[in-house]
Amino acid sequence: MNIGNHNLNDKVFIIAELSANHNGSLQTALDTITAMSRAGADAIKLQTYTPDTITLDCDSELFTISQGTLWDKRKFYDLYAEAMTPWEWHEALFNHAKSLGMQAFSSPFDPTAVDYLENLDVPAYKIASFEITDLPLIEYTAAKGKPIIISTGIATLEDIQEALDACRRVNNNQITLLKCTSAYPAALEEMNLLTIPDMIERFSVTVGLSDHTMSLSAPIAAVALGARVIEKHFILERNMGGADSEFSLEPHEFRAMVDAVRDTEKLMGKVTYDLSPKSLKSREFSRSLFISEEVKSGDIITPKNVRSVRPGFGLAPKHLKEILGKTFKADYVKGTPMAWELIQ
Repeated sequence: MNIGNHNLNDKVFIIAELSANHNGSLQTALDTITAMSRAGADAIKLQTYTPDTITLDCDSELFTISQGTLWDKRKFYDLYAEAMTPWEWHEALFNHAKSLGMQAFSSPFDPTAVDYLENLDVPAYKIASFEITDLPLIEYTAAKGKPIIISTGIATLEDIQEALDACRRVNNNQITLLKCTSAYPAALEEMNLLTIPDMIERFSVTVGLSDHTMSLSAPIAAVALGARVIEKHFILERNMGGADSEFSLEPHEFRAMVDAVRDTEKLMGKVTYDLSPKSLKSREFSRSLFISEEVKSGDIITPKNVRSVRPGFGLAPKHLKEILGKTFKADYVKGTPMAWELIQ
């Protein structure tokens, strides 16, 4: 599957999530995108909403966060008003990312956001974890015919299947599911990355990881388990503060993650039992049969005068039993590689 000019089968797609880490400054957002590019990100992702498209301005306790999160005691409306990326910034941010060779897309949170992003010709859409139960939104978004990436942070098996069905109802099979743990930051023991290969087999789609840990281990393990997309929050400096700062990577940390993911890709390689040229050369250090003392023509071959030793220039050790008891054809010095032509 391609997102823009990036083939997910050829190379893991690494997404840097801006989220609220612009702290209300367009220049900070632009500078962050520049840093994302330098840190090796393939794409930047925004979030496209307003407080009114994502929640209600309501003083009810139901609209106040109280779940042991970083944002407890805050009204949903106020948090989203602070965290949103102004829609009028999107075009400038996307253009800046494109000028740096990055893909640029967003998570829409209602149909008006999808319509707005369509006008900006985004190459893909991301459905956030908490929107996976909004099947009308998923169907509307998938109907645009673009690749769709769906986070599964709060999803049951039924939720995931229903989201996939919503995409397929509108003939969109360009689907990537992201294993995600919706905790901010997420604890390592809650990640359950062994779910990734199960998702690949169970749902027959591309799978990746949306990671909220502060460790580089999760993306490395995820890629080793088959993930083709990695998404991480990115911030210029955590001490800037902001709604998402505590679970976002700074540029040097993101760079280290990218390098580790690329190394993991090289390590994974492909299924093969062929030896590389270097491995073939290293076979010279394997064991083989050598004459281990001076022998005369007609001497009987014994475990004393022929031994399995390094290096590997003689007969393979598997032939030792086969040649024991036979005789030498001529006189040979100690250290002669054993060969069939030395036997009479």
